[in-house]
Amino acid sequence: MAAQRINQIRYPVVDTSEIMETGTDENKVYVAVGKIMKESKSTLLWALHNSGGRQICILHVHQPAEKIPIMGTKFQIDQLEVHQVDAYHEKERQEMHQLLDKYKQTCQQTGVCAEVHYIEMDSVEKGIVEFILQHNVRRLVMGGAADKHYSKKMVQLRSKKAISVRLLAAPSCQIQFICKGNIIFTRPGRLDGTGVSISSPSLLQNANSDSGQSSLRSRSVSEGKDTISQLISPTQDYRRVMSDSRGSRISPTYSSELTPATRFSSGRAYDEWSGLSQRSPSTGSRLSTSSSEMVDDSGVIPYTINEAHLEYSSAPIFDGDLQNPSPPSVLPERGMNEELYDQLMHAMTEADNSKRDAFEESIKRRKAEKDAIEAKRRVRASENLYSEELRRRQEIVEALEKIKEEHESTKRELNGVSEELCMALEQKSVLESQIVDSNHTVQDLERKLFSAVGLLQNYKKERDELQVECDDALRLLEEMREKQVEEASCSSASQFYTEFSFSEVKEATRNFDPSLKIGEGGYGSIFRGFIRHTEVAIKMLHAQSLQGPTEFLQEVNVLSRLRHPNLVTLIGACPDAWIIIYEYLSGGSLEDRLSCKDNTPPLSWQIRIRVAAELCSVLIFLHSCGIVHGDLKPGNLLLDKNLVTKLSDFGICRVLSQNEFSSNNTSLCCRTDPKGTFVYMDPEFLSTGELTSKSDTYSFGVILLRLLTGKPALGLTKDVQRALNEENLKDILDPTAGDWPFVQAQQLALLAMNCCDVVRKNRPDLASEAWRVLEPMRVSCGLSSFGFGSERQCQIPHYFICPIFQEMMQDPVVAADGFTYEAEALRGWLDSGHNTSPMTNLELANSNLVPNHALRSAIQEWLQQP
Repeated sequence: MAAQRINQIRYPVVDTSEIMETGTDENKVYVAVGKIMKESKSTLLWALHNSGGRQICILHVHQPAEKIPIMGTKFQIDQLEVHQVDAYHEKERQEMHQLLDKYKQTCQQTGVCAEVHYIEMDSVEKGIVEFILQHNVRRLVMGGAADKHYSKKMVQLRSKKAISVRLLAAPSCQIQFICKGNIIFTRPGRLDGTGVSISSPSLLQNANSDSGQSSLRSRSVSEGKDTISQLISPTQDYRRVMSDSRGSRISPTYSSELTPATRFSSGRAYDEWSGLSQRSPSTGSRLSTSSSEMVDDSGVIPYTINEAHLEYSSAPIFDGDLQNPSPPSVLPERGMNEELYDQLMHAMTEADNSKRDAFEESIKRRKAEKDAIEAKRRVRASENLYSEELRRRQEIVEALEKIKEEHESTKRELNGVSEELCMALEQKSVLESQIVDSNHTVQDLERKLFSAVGLLQNYKKERDELQVECDDALRLLEEMREKQVEEASCSSASQFYTEFSFSEVKEATRNFDPSLKIGEGGYGSIFRGFIRHTEVAIKMLHAQSLQGPTEFLQEVNVLSRLRHPNLVTLIGACPDAWIIIYEYLSGGSLEDRLSCKDNTPPLSWQIRIRVAAELCSVLIFLHSCGIVHGDLKPGNLLLDKNLVTKLSDFGICRVLSQNEFSSNNTSLCCRTDPKGTFVYMDPEFLSTGELTSKSDTYSFGVILLRLLTGKPALGLTKDVQRALNEENLKDILDPTAGDWPFVQAQQLALLAMNCCDVVRKNRPDLASEAWRVLEPMRVSCGLSSFGFGSERQCQIPHYFICPIFQEMMQDPVVAADGFTYEAEALRGWLDSGHNTSPMTNLELANSNLVPNHALRSAIQEWLQQP
């Protein structure tokens, strides 16, 4: 057979560069979800289980609200301010992100990491269509109807959004519509193009390795109808017929064949190709203007189209449809002789018969191949069943071996238990004999125990009698020791104060004239008198006084040994009559001045701050000496003629251990019965009976609140705390004290509330924290009272006075409103949260403070004037 030369014809193929550039989402499945997670969750779960390993992308269309609810009414967005609309839309976006996070968590729970995309649009269907167009989405899953509309027979879309997306979405996008976790409709995607299809090469597949036969499936790609017509119309191959002296040769003007990618022998190639050419539409030919393919049961094997230049050494072979072998009418016209025409017809008839035989043979061959494949499949199934049966048999054998081992182990355990039972029976007999011996021993011991119990009772009775005698002796010893201590205290204390006789005291009070009585309480009475040409206050305790001999001696000992400018001075005492003699203080008590008793003028805020500082100073001194007063209240704070504070009444004070006390150690305490005034007493002292220096701190805080407000102590802490929380402290300040500086009043209120903390450990330390606040105020009050009572106070220029503190400025600064203030006052005003002018109540342009050097120089020159 003549040699054949075959060249592959490369037909035009669709240019996929554009598809590859825009088809980046080919391996992604987009799932459209809505605001109601219950409706969209089933759609998302369906996509997760049917994604085929593709990337899941969550798609949500956010619709900004057109109406915004305010106070129960919805307003159009064009009726509201821009910032209100932006704030509401931002809130909606935050809720949208939270919803998308929940969808993403649902994917993570199934082990899938999903991407999240969203687009803002006034219409959901428009948003989905726009997103598909922008991102060239190829696969989309979305809801087709509400879950309540689902039925097993549902095949149509019920959702208007789904219908719109199906009609308007890009044709290249495949859309699957889901309802209640079931797919109800699929809109397939396609690549748009005119007369263009895409083919890809493939390899031959062997259907039977033993026979070496191969089943083929070919797919050809063509463009236009001219090329295909050359393959199927045999009449066009007869247009040119040439002859010579050596014989006749028929050369087709153009021929093309469907050639497999592998080589066959010339004879077999002829049979195969003849069978393919002979196939008619009735036998399942798939040749069309766009593609042709041959299908068998073994799979799909594409073919390429080749252009063949074939030379034949024998009778010519014509490609074409041989069902109509009549030659065209042009041959007789060209003068072909009758003999040549008969030979041609004979050859065509033989070719037709050969092709028909080849076609029938190919059908038989494909049937045999199909049977071989089915047999091979059955063999493989039998092999799988055999393997499975073999595996089960092996498992049964292993299980039997395991049961056998367990049986042997149980048998060994049974033998061991039997041996142990025999040993236990032997031990039982031994123990029974020991029990009999033990019973005899117990009986002997019981008799001995009864006799020992009687002897023990006698010893116990004698011990009780001796204990009573010992207790009597110890009590007598304690009484004698107390008497010695009292005598020693009296003798030692008498060295630090003067002892007066009862007759001197009686003469000084004109026999305790009621007109000289200046005070009276549960402890006794206080008289005003003159003793040894000195005006004194005489405190005489009653027989039923709250202060007993111990408290009387303690107060005398404390006051006789301590000296401080703010402690009342002890003049002397009369131990026989329980009388204590103090210096006379004409200013009365702080309680009297706060209540304006006998029409006394109220104390100014400067004096009240000074009283607080002096009280803090004397408490720091007492605590450093290990003394807790225990009964701080305004009634025990006396004022002299210069309104200097003096602390008195040390009857129930407690002295802590001197060798253990430290000013920094607040854990030292003295256990005693609660005494004092209830509203000023430490709550922890009332509950535990432990008196510490922090107990005085609590009472000090209540006194500070009374100095600020002038109100009674009962319930005062709650009122001040409420005023601080509502930022109306000025409404609760005592107006009779003058115009309180806001900054200083606020600092005092905060300090007082910290001192009144119910938890003892949270209260501030007086020396390190409270004094740091009160000392600058005391100095400031001293400056503000400069020239107090003199004519010069009235001559201070008004522009030297701070509008906030109402006192002469030391560091004047100019604010943004153009007014001059004390720097400390204005900083306190700004730090308290104000951004308006203290003078005009208008908002300040800025918080910059410019020093007023000229005014400061003028103040200094004025102060230096004689």
